[in-house]
Amino acid sequence: MTARAIMVLGTSSHVGKSLLTTALCRIFALQGHRVAPFKSQNMSLNSAATIEGLEIGRAQALQAEAAGIAPSVHMNPILLKPAGNMTSQVVVRGRIWGRLTASDYHRRRVEELMPVVCESYAALAAKYDVVVLEGAGSPAEINLKQHDIVNLRMAEMADASCLLVGDIDRGGVFASLLGTVKLLEPDEQARIQGFVINKFRGDVTLLSPGIRMMEDRLQKPCLGIVPYLDNLALEEEDSLGLPQLHASDNADWISSTPNRPLRIAVVALPSFSNFTDFDALRSEPSVELRFCRSVSQLRRADVVILPGSKQTVDDLIWMRTEGIDRVVIEYAGTGLVVGICGGMQMLGEQILDPHGVETAGSTMGLGLLPIHTTMLSAKVTSPGDGQLVIESLFGHPIRKVALSGYEIHVGETFYLERARPFAQLTRHSDQALESQNDGCITQDTRIFGTYLHGLFDEDSFRHFFIAAAREFHQLAPANKLNNWREKRKEALDRLATSVKQSLDMPRIFGWVGLSYRNSEAVG
Repeated sequence: MTARAIMVLGTSSHVGKSLLTTALCRIFALQGHRVAPFKSQNMSLNSAATIEGLEIGRAQALQAEAAGIAPSVHMNPILLKPAGNMTSQVVVRGRIWGRLTASDYHRRRVEELMPVVCESYAALAAKYDVVVLEGAGSPAEINLKQHDIVNLRMAEMADASCLLVGDIDRGGVFASLLGTVKLLEPDEQARIQGFVINKFRGDVTLLSPGIRMMEDRLQKPCLGIVPYLDNLALEEEDSLGLPQLHASDNADWISSTPNRPLRIAVVALPSFSNFTDFDALRSEPSVELRFCRSVSQLRRADVVILPGSKQTVDDLIWMRTEGIDRVVIEYAGTGLVVGICGGMQMLGEQILDPHGVETAGSTMGLGLLPIHTTMLSAKVTSPGDGQLVIESLFGHPIRKVALSGYEIHVGETFYLERARPFAQLTRHSDQALESQNDGCITQDTRIFGTYLHGLFDEDSFRHFFIAAAREFHQLAPANKLNNWREKRKEALDRLATSVKQSLDMPRIFGWVGLSYRNSEAVG
């Protein structure tokens, strides 16, 4: 292992570890250093496919993008995907390894997987100048420390200097910082070189007395205060980052003016996966997208989307229990409905699971697309690109539009009589390129499904989707449409600039024996 290492730890989940790691990766890269992210174990339903057709956490893919490198399975060798009933699907180096209870995993399997983690870290450390490690949850989860595989045990293995992040927006930041450090052993405390206060809003001078007291109590410096960044448009790691669900119905969706936003309702399934699929749509000024979990919240929507799901059949049963299935079917009689991945499977006639991959047996779908799906134990994980093969969408003529994204799903979908594919995709893998039909669209083009995650990130398709949906509902054309790739670059640069200006970067660079150039410009 030759790389220098820094580790970002947090006082709890969702304090900003992932985005701070993203910022550090970008700052090191902009200073001319080869840098890679690493998170040994990640629990998330948001995932991405590498170029080799392997699955990693979505946050590590973003961090690789910030570093200017291709995502690798070594950046996240263990991915835990919650699967219900206190179990998780365990993905090891990008492939399904098993399905375990939390107890079995922590008590028996962690030590079995530790060599895999060490090998993946060594592969990165041999290739890059700097590795920025990210912890999970809190390093002071004393009930789990005996079999730690992601926090201070990794810091020791990598000989990493650590910074501890606390989220002031959630309240209690001083108590959480102090309590985290005090629950650690002396040698573990010594690994933490300083602390960061994240997501601050207001007058920073009001924090000064508390910061001085914390520095005295901890005998560690405050490395800086990072402000709360609104509308950053960068994906969150887990469901804590999901925008707040609307607790009431959509009574405010009452405007009838032709210039109003296009109203998109995404059904927030209990096992909702890859909610980042909708970040690009949410950023559009001509769109108002909401995540909904009740019948009343779907009212007055212009487009209803069924998203990806980790437990497709369980979520379909939940929809029936809540009466959402009836609303979707009724709306599909005259409106616009979309299914992404598991959502597309739900729109079909039937889901068969002969091997008990999710729920053994046969389940009737919503019957809105002439397809059926058979669950298989092997998972498809592949980047893909291609073109639409349809001539119109929502009744609006369409030219040949390029598509790109990635597939992550179990199950093979079959076409029934009268079925029409939605797109022609080329799957990328380390073996070969494979061209095949994807998705399905109804004859009247009002309902379609696809396996392609990231579909809306492609500007040409998203812009056409918005234009076609607005025309269908007799709304005025959008006054402005975003360039999503440029917006992401601007967001990464904005994040890096904020962190550069907020933290003691010379000190942080000094931890790994590097000099920091203050004149470096982000761009």
